[in-house]
Amino acid sequence: MVIFLSFACQQLYQKALAIKSAIPHPRIMGIIRECGGKMHMAERQWAEAATDFFEAFKNYDEAGNQRRIQCLKYLVLANMLMESEVNPFDGQEAKPYKNDPEILAMTNLIAAYQRNEILEFEKILKSNRRTIMEDPFIRNYIEDLLKNVRTQVLLKLIKPYTRIRIPFISKELNVPEKDVEQLLVSLILDNRIDGHIDQVNRLLERGDRSKGMKKYTAIDKWNTQLGSLYQTVSNRVY
Repeated sequence: MVIFLSFACQQLYQKALAIKSAIPHPRIMGIIRECGGKMHMAERQWAEAATDFFEAFKNYDEAGNQRRIQCLKYLVLANMLMESEVNPFDGQEAKPYKNDPEILAMTNLIAAYQRNEILEFEKILKSNRRTIMEDPFIRNYIEDLLKNVRTQVLLKLIKPYTRIRIPFISKELNVPEKDVEQLLVSLILDNRIDGHIDQVNRLLERGDRSKGMKKYTAIDKWNTQLGSLYQTVSNRVY
């Protein structure tokens, strides 16, 4: 049902963009583009979402609609998720809103994000709950943002070492050790870290991908099989 609705939304979105018989009101185009951006975000297509949110912002701005501020926040969100080094506030369209009280928190957030400052990033989130965390759409992607920041800091942190202690990484990332392990496993599986975890000595050992890949690929396969088994049992029960 969800897949069908997503497909139907995509079709409606494409048809709406294809209409050329009349010049649509910028507010209408803003709504269409904002919906398109949210649709792309749900599919984790960050770059496409950023494009749509930027177009939505420009259309709302032309219409004098306050929704432009919200779409500018969503543009910043998409930019961070796609790990872009471009600051959307450097553009002439968004620059006038850089110091808007509703936008200032996002301006500070993207600055901390681009500097990979985890503690500052988390501090901004906590101290700006109303402008950031109270928006359910933004809140849905905060964990993704935190994972991106932690990933960048972790990769930079381990670069000089062949062996590094997990408790040390945990302290630097300001997260529990189990979260560090999960992040390391995902990065090993994605081939972004060449190494494996020595769980006895609580170490990440770099340079021996085969050990890590065999172990975590087997665990990943086991999880998939377990999920399939659960689904089969559930179908029989219900």
